[in-house]
Amino acid sequence: MSKTITIDGKEIPYEDGQTIMDAAIAADIYIPHLCHDPDYEPHGSCKLCTVNVNGRNCSACTFPALEGQNIINQSADLEQDRKRITQMLFVEGNHFCPSCEKTGDCQLQGVAYYLDMHDNHFPHFFANREMDASHPDILIDHNRCIFCNLCVRASQEKDHKNVFAISGRGMNKHLIVNSITGKLKDSNIHINDHAAHICPTGAILIKRTGYKVPIGERTYDKQKIDAVALAKENKHHGR
Repeated sequence: MSKTITIDGKEIPYEDGQTIMDAAIAADIYIPHLCHDPDYEPHGSCKLCTVNVNGRNCSACTFPALEGQNIINQSADLEQDRKRITQMLFVEGNHFCPSCEKTGDCQLQGVAYYLDMHDNHFPHFFANREMDASHPDILIDHNRCIFCNLCVRASQEKDHKNVFAISGRGMNKHLIVNSITGKLKDSNIHINDHAAHICPTGAILIKRTGYKVPIGERTYDKQKIDAVALAKENKHHGR
């Protein structure tokens, strides 16, 4: 007999070693997330996947599924918290969606639509972050980085390099490039590296590929992020 947990009143099976996120995805239950990707070690940095487990909040992408858990994923409080987190991500950077090449393919934008976010709520910080266009094939617009750590994990876990790192804390947190000048051109990143393609926003882009897919025909123009994420992540697990 398989072990089970309960999410929003629905009993679902899980296997030893699965996180709550893993079990939820296998049961076609979407828990909003940005820093989670099944190809990489869970990081728990964005906190969007916070759920309530037996009265305590925790990150679904890092917390193991265990027998007897009663998990709340959908509640007014959690939805409000997720909306506020997403709004903070928007105002801490400079996310001007209509002018961004990633619009329609951006997971931050997709999550905002899913959460029915209509405004930024908080005053904009208008952070002054430089763009690094020094590399012949790849650019970084630091204004759009949400510090999800995916490029760091991709570079280390898949590319077996160490191109990126997150430095500093709080308002001083920023993405750095491990090269003698701090510029991408002096790093050993290659256009085919996983780290060059993993960014969920428009912070890391491939040059000379802009607008190959017209706006209106992009990923989240056609489907909501919950359907896209569940299909992709279940495919990853061979389901």
